[in-house]
Amino acid sequence: MNTLKGILAIGLIALLGACKQDSYLDRLPLSAIAEPTFFKNENDLQLYANQFYPSLPTQNFIQDNQSDDKVPNSLNSFLSGQYVVPTTDVDYNWTNIRNVNYFLQRYQKAEASQEIKDQYAAEVRFFRALFYWGLSKRYGDVPWYSKDLTAESEELYAPRTPRTVVMDSVLADLNFAVEHIPSDVTLGRLHKYAAAALKARICLCEGTRRKYFDVEGSEKYLKEAVSAAELIMNSGKYAIYSTGNPQTDYYNLFIQQELNGNSEAILARRYLQSILMNGISRTLGEAGTGYSKDFVQSYLCTDGLPIGISPLYEGDDTPQKEFSNRDPRSYQTIATKGFVLLQNSDGSKDVIDLPRVGTNTANTGYQLIKGRSSDPAMWQANQSTLDFFIFRYAETLLIYAEAKAELGEANQSDIDKSINLLRSRVNMPALEISTLRRDPNSDFPEIPVLIDEIRRERRVELADEGFRFDDLVRWKAGKKIEKPETILGMKLTPALRAQYPASQVNGIVVNSDFYIRIYTNIDHRTWNDKMYLYPIPLQEIGLNPSLGQNPGWQ
Repeated sequence: MNTLKGILAIGLIALLGACKQDSYLDRLPLSAIAEPTFFKNENDLQLYANQFYPSLPTQNFIQDNQSDDKVPNSLNSFLSGQYVVPTTDVDYNWTNIRNVNYFLQRYQKAEASQEIKDQYAAEVRFFRALFYWGLSKRYGDVPWYSKDLTAESEELYAPRTPRTVVMDSVLADLNFAVEHIPSDVTLGRLHKYAAAALKARICLCEGTRRKYFDVEGSEKYLKEAVSAAELIMNSGKYAIYSTGNPQTDYYNLFIQQELNGNSEAILARRYLQSILMNGISRTLGEAGTGYSKDFVQSYLCTDGLPIGISPLYEGDDTPQKEFSNRDPRSYQTIATKGFVLLQNSDGSKDVIDLPRVGTNTANTGYQLIKGRSSDPAMWQANQSTLDFFIFRYAETLLIYAEAKAELGEANQSDIDKSINLLRSRVNMPALEISTLRRDPNSDFPEIPVLIDEIRRERRVELADEGFRFDDLVRWKAGKKIEKPETILGMKLTPALRAQYPASQVNGIVVNSDFYIRIYTNIDHRTWNDKMYLYPIPLQEIGLNPSLGQNPGWQ
């Protein structure tokens, strides 16, 4: 419901600006501020905390190229095994963490009530948790710093802190944030439920990662994920957005110019004309990527069964057959026949007849439309005012269901108040635990069928929102990207090809079964288990040899 209207819409502040990064940690961030005169009052605390708000994780629908869901024109260097240890890496960045620690060492100086000081400390610790989680996901063990350092600090040359210790410190930050950030969602700032949403996300990730990598402590984090999700669910403030139109509600959810008041928005990024805008619709139209055959195959049929066992599945010889009798989210995510790409002011329309294969808009034939408006005003370069979700209630419900299932505690009541609320929006049959049938084409035949189906629901509901690669990593399922279908597009049979102008399809390459091949030099990608972590940049090891390198990247 809440949007960061007063902060994000004006681009925030440049108070602590860009700090030159010329060593392992960035230099002092406050060269323009005399330390004895800062943190005098609440306004100072708020002003300082504002600098971190642009770092909030925002979904923007041009993500997940580095996964099995999409096939960009350019082969991803990481997933294709071409990534080498870099000299530097922009993601190995400590500016924000140093700025956070600077605040936490000094905020108590302000003349304000302890409640106010704790509120802003909680906001800043929320961001420290976010920043450290990002580093930990990418690099594993990283140094944990609880204070701002100088060039002379001995800690700069210490070994990395074990990942489990770092994540326990992250959890402590999250718990402090949930406890001390106000629950008022009308303040235009972070609130308790946004903090709980981040906690739920991080704890599910950590809990499942520990479980599937056989690291102690998975149950603790899964229980924390459930607890955080329940705090949001029991608040009565949020619900799945629905107007009673299952054929359009899911699509329309992501093309709204005002998420303030939307029941599904726990936190959203606000965009306003001439103040802060984005270019999402235009970008999606020029993305040079498309969904994969593997992703499309994951949609259930309207009887609630996977395509491998449903009598309703008509095959994929034509696009019309492939999307007939499928989960309505499929054609509210992917352009199909009759979809209006552009509704012009003069009444004319650009309507999908055939998939736009062979173009930069639909290289695989499965064209992106989630988050893409047909309003021509939204197509102007960087002129869109469509709002973006930061935390969406649907994700919270999925976290709850998965964590409960991973703990072995999920019952039908749990599924009814989570997964089945998502299915209800699009008029899909409810998931009934007692009648679940194993998908014969499951990618995860070794796990309980309930967890398997929850993973499917997550993939479908959160498509292109930036979660998929992290999901494969935390499930220790990187090998899944080796499936040939993850780099194939739609079936372009000779009969279908004949319906296109020759100039449009002559350059399209298909395999022996007529599926579009984007990469003509490989039949599948190759996963190496070293890819569960990124390498530490060489420059950082040169500055501090005690860091060492991640396994397999030497």
